[in-house]
Amino acid sequence: MKKKGLWIIGIVVVVVVAVFMLLSNIGGIIKTAVNTYGPDITKTEVRLSDVDVSLLSARAEIKGFYLGNPETFASPSAVEVASVYLDVDGKSLTRDPIIIDRIEVVAPHITYERREGTDNFKVILNNIKGKAEAQKGPKEETGEKKEGKKIIIRDFLIRDGEVTLAVSMLGEHEVTTPLPDIHLTNIGQKQGGAPPSEIADAIVAALYEKITSPDILNALDDQVKALKTSVKTATDEVTKQAKDLGGKLKGLLGE
Repeated sequence: MKKKGLWIIGIVVVVVVAVFMLLSNIGGIIKTAVNTYGPDITKTEVRLSDVDVSLLSARAEIKGFYLGNPETFASPSAVEVASVYLDVDGKSLTRDPIIIDRIEVVAPHITYERREGTDNFKVILNNIKGKAEAQKGPKEETGEKKEGKKIIIRDFLIRDGEVTLAVSMLGEHEVTTPLPDIHLTNIGQKQGGAPPSEIADAIVAALYEKITSPDILNALDDQVKALKTSVKTATDEVTKQAKDLGGKLKGLLGE
């Protein structure tokens, strides 16, 4: 009985150490996944500055997430987020699919840029969809590498965001409006787990739908109209002052 008890204790210790090692490596796993899959999926620059992990709760904080724009767009980024929080099912790290209990994206800054009949998010979304479709076919036919483990996200939330419109006619001026919260559940659940490209497709599609909703577009359009009126009023005032000054100079010069 004593030997059996020692074996059980030994197994428990090994399991605890293994779980601890996995959790301590979550930050590296996340960073590697973002840096490896991100640019390949979106065809843009994708990076994060750091990952902090709580070993006791299996909670991670991604700091400084950055999604760049396609090359033809002038704005440097499409999405910038100071903090993204993840609650990971630590036991699932050794399984397939990996289960993420919750992702919370806090206060993202979204730049929506229109250019030549399209916009930056439409291009990014088409890139993601193209990658997802390529991943569905056999490797021999598509020539694409199969992605790694599949993922399920139980709960996904974007909150306290804002959308800035970038168009050439605004020059250095910006118009910004709040982004309504976006809440998705059980992403990838139906398929028993989905590859990163399909997860990204679901999230960016929901974000794009919200950005291009009538409420957002009308709010941005109203601000553009107000800005035009403000700029015109200021220009008219400058022109009037210039004429008045010109008249005074003529009087001083005796003309």
